[in-house]
Amino acid sequence: MRSRLFATILILAAGTGAAQDMATGDIVQRSEHAGEMSVSMPPAPAHLPEPLRETLRFEPWQMLEDLFRDDIVLLMRHGPTDWSRDDPSGVLPTDCANQRVMTADGMDRMRDLGVLLAGNGIVPGRILVSEWCRNQQTLEALVEGISLVDPEFLNHAEIETNPAANLLLSLEGAATVTELRRLIADWQGSASGPLLIISHFTNIAELTEFHVYEGEILVLDPDRRSRVLGYLRLRSAAPDVGHFDVANGPR
Repeated sequence: MRSRLFATILILAAGTGAAQDMATGDIVQRSEHAGEMSVSMPPAPAHLPEPLRETLRFEPWQMLEDLFRDDIVLLMRHGPTDWSRDDPSGVLPTDCANQRVMTADGMDRMRDLGVLLAGNGIVPGRILVSEWCRNQQTLEALVEGISLVDPEFLNHAEIETNPAANLLLSLEGAATVTELRRLIADWQGSASGPLLIISHFTNIAELTEFHVYEGEILVLDPDRRSRVLGYLRLRSAAPDVGHFDVANGPR
């Protein structure tokens, strides 16, 4: 297991690419228990289609050192989707024309998330992703953002579409989370970085009993029986109408 706690609040993204040399991550403590990450990028269209709009919040602050371990698991829900559409009965995971997919704004925010993670030194070494289109779109946007900071990312990352991360109990989905639980428990780390799993609300709730927003990441420690150490989510993250009732809580 490797730990990479930075001794100062100001963090420079490691690497040799031009974007990496100039990308500056900043981590600050916002309260007794919460922290926030931001990234400054060169003000050039070649680096970002538009200025980075987001910051990345995490809690608890005491989890900071764990975020730079390569043997943690980042368990993520896909990014923001268009809730004016629904998944019709029997739709296939790869049928993007007939299922709920990400919004253009959601894609932008997931790209920002990739920049914020990589700009602060949190770069996955292995990614497992559901077959569903919204998850594949999340992966695409994240990789775009990470690559703005680490242009060599795709040369060293291991990326796999794995049905074990598919929507629980759906058509061609995962019947249980048993395989996903095993994959998390068996993770021992990688020299390239932690494991990132991009899955769904129901899968994550079954695994952890946590109800997460779209694009939110739970940080799990396989060495401690896959305990949830905390969460990472964008400043803009909010409850969605599909799984949350603002007045009465998760449903």
